Amino acid sequence: MDSRIQHIKGVHPGAFLARELKHKGLARGPFALSVGEYPQTLSAIIHGKRSMNTSLALRIEQSLGLEEGTLMILQVYHDIREEKRKLTKDIKPDLSKLRNGLFWDTKIENIDWVKHKRYVIERVMERGTNEEKEEIREFYGLNAISELEID
Repeated sequence: MDSRIQHIKGVHPGAFLARELKHKGLARGPFALSVGEYPQTLSAIIHGKRSMNTSLALRIEQSLGLEEGTLMILQVYHDIREEKRKLTKDIKPDLSKLRNGLFWDTKIENIDWVKHKRYVIERVMERGTNEEKEEIREFYGLNAISELEID
């Protein structure tokens, strides 16, 4: 497996493809036609609006000299990341115990409590009341807080 995969897990294969085309100095439209695909389809993949399919991935990989399976592996990791995001979006602490003013720079209901764990913990531990700190300790657990070396 391409060693770069470990560093770019979760990246949409279209973003990876755009970078490869730019690196090789290839125009997207003519490249799409050269692998038997409509330029609009390739553009939608590059912009993350469509998923990569196996047939196209194999043609692109062969044309660009990429290891077979690279683009589909990226697609699977991207899909996993997106699914995890969907599953965790409703996980949140008891918001009635947190002041909106604590997160003055954003709307409290828009915070991704899993993805922005470090930010939330740092903010609450630095500026929160005892009740807010206790809620965050309860929500994330003492291990998560001590891993970040925050009191």
